[in-house]
Amino acid sequence: MIMKFTAGLLFLTLTTAARACDLCAVYRAGDAQGETGAGFVLSLAEQFIPHRTTQLRGEEVDPFVPEYYDSSITHLVAGYNFTPRFGVSVNVPVTYLEYLREDVRYSLTAPPENYTESGCESGLGDVSLIGRLTLLQKKTDRASLFVNALAGIKFPTGDDDRLDDEIEQTRIYDTFPGPHEDPLAHSFSAVHQHKLALGSGSFDGIFGLTVNANWQRWFFNTQFQYYLRTEGDSGFEFGDELIVSGGPGYMVLQNQTCTLGLQANAVYDWMGRDELLGRVSNSTGLTAWYLGPLVTFTWGRQFSANVGIDVPLEIRNRGYEVVSDYRLHGGVSWTF
Repeated sequence: MIMKFTAGLLFLTLTTAARACDLCAVYRAGDAQGETGAGFVLSLAEQFIPHRTTQLRGEEVDPFVPEYYDSSITHLVAGYNFTPRFGVSVNVPVTYLEYLREDVRYSLTAPPENYTESGCESGLGDVSLIGRLTLLQKKTDRASLFVNALAGIKFPTGDDDRLDDEIEQTRIYDTFPGPHEDPLAHSFSAVHQHKLALGSGSFDGIFGLTVNANWQRWFFNTQFQYYLRTEGDSGFEFGDELIVSGGPGYMVLQNQTCTLGLQANAVYDWMGRDELLGRVSNSTGLTAWYLGPLVTFTWGRQFSANVGIDVPLEIRNRGYEVVSDYRLHGGVSWTF
C-alpha cells in the first residue's frame, strides 16, 4: 500500500467572513497523495479560536474592559473527483461567534454615546467553490512527490449587516470637524464590527498550491494560499491574505489497514489592511507566526482524520484589537 498522509484541515486566523481558510477545509489526505479516484468526497471540519489577548501595535495591553470574541466555525465540504487529477468542492461554513465589546456610537442628531454589548452571531458564512488540479505526481515503492493547484471563488452568501453599520458609523464620523485619515478612527473597541460579520458582501478569489513529499516513513508538506479580496456592496473591502504552512512529519504507525502520523506544522499568516469607502485603514492588518503539532490518521482509502493546535509565536498587529490565544482544529473525510 502506498503510504498516505494528511496535509489538510489546518484552520488559520479565521474570523468568519474576513478571514477564512477555505482551501484548508477542502484539501484532504487522498488529494495530498494523488491517490483519490473518481467519485464523491464528504468532509466535516471544525475549528475554534478564542480571541482574548488585547494588543496595541503588536504589544500586549491590559484593558479596563476585557473585550473578546470566540470563533467556532464548522465547514461542510462536498466534493466530486472527475478523475484522480481533477476535482471540485463546495465549502459551506457555519459560524458561531460569542463576544463582548465596548464602543462609542455616533449620531447626526445626538451626542456620542458609550455602550457595551455582548451576545452571539451565528449563521451561514460565505460559500466557496474550489477546483483542484494535480500538476505533478511521481512515486516509487519508497518515495513520492505530488504538486496540486487549487483555485476558486467565494460568494457573498453570509450576512454582512455588521459591515453596513461599520460604514454608516464612518460616514457620520466623517462629518465631524477635524482630520479623518483612518476610516476606522471612530471605533474605540478592540473588537471591531467587521470582526463579527458573517459575510463579506463581496466576490473573492482563492488561489493555492500544495507540495507533498515522502520517503519511507518521513514526510513533508507545504501549502501556499492567497485570498484576493474585492469591495463588497457595503463599501467595505477586507485586506488580501497570504498563508504559508507546512513542516516535517513521521509516520509512527503504518500498515496495510491504517496509518498514524505526527507532524510539526508551522504557519505564516499575513493579512493586508482593510479599506472603507475607498480609504485604507491603518488600524487593521497583521503578520503572525504559529507553530504546533498535527496528528493525522487514515483508515484504508476511504477515511481520514486529523486534529491539531496552532500556538502563536508572535503576532504583529497594526492597531488596537484582540488577537488569537491559540487555534484548535480538526476534521474527518470520507471517500466513496
